[in-house]
Amino acid sequence: MGAHEQRRNSGRFVLPGDLLGVIEEFIPNSGTYVENGNIYSNIVGMALIDFLNRKVSVYPLTYGARVPRVGSMVVGQVSSVMPQIATVRIFRIGKRNLSGFFTGFLHVSDVNTKFVESMFEVCKAGDILRAKVISTKNRSYHLSIADRNLGVVYAFCSLCGGLLERSGSELKCRKCGSIEKRKISADYGKGVI
Repeated sequence: MGAHEQRRNSGRFVLPGDLLGVIEEFIPNSGTYVENGNIYSNIVGMALIDFLNRKVSVYPLTYGARVPRVGSMVVGQVSSVMPQIATVRIFRIGKRNLSGFFTGFLHVSDVNTKFVESMFEVCKAGDILRAKVISTKNRSYHLSIADRNLGVVYAFCSLCGGLLERSGSELKCRKCGSIEKRKISADYGKGVI
């Protein structure tokens, strides 16, 4: 990643896991983590590249205290998947990004109007999805994606981690060619989250 490309990335909106640079070029600072020599964003925020001190940071986006309510449209990253339920780290409510995150739960019965056997057909850890809050019972955020505009908006290959591209009704990895299944939103991969 050259200096020109890095300069363009300074000040851009980043999600957890977005590549920011390499440790040969930059010192990882707040809001980042290092894996295999690469520096990634650890939070939702704005990337800041300090060329003078060769540091890269991510500053959280703070818009005041907001909490998901019943009816809220939220965006989050799937953190774990079990046969009946998925856990989602909510980082956006409506059009506002949060500096931290809330934990939401997506049950297999709230995925589709048709019967779905397992959450493994719906989403995988790391996927970004758009959902609606349907309950806040017991201080837990229960989510639904049973609408054509809701579901996975970005998915990543479970074999190599590459971005999956829509190919008809399937998702195909552009790196390794793996074909995977998800419950995707109507605007999957269009950059609108």
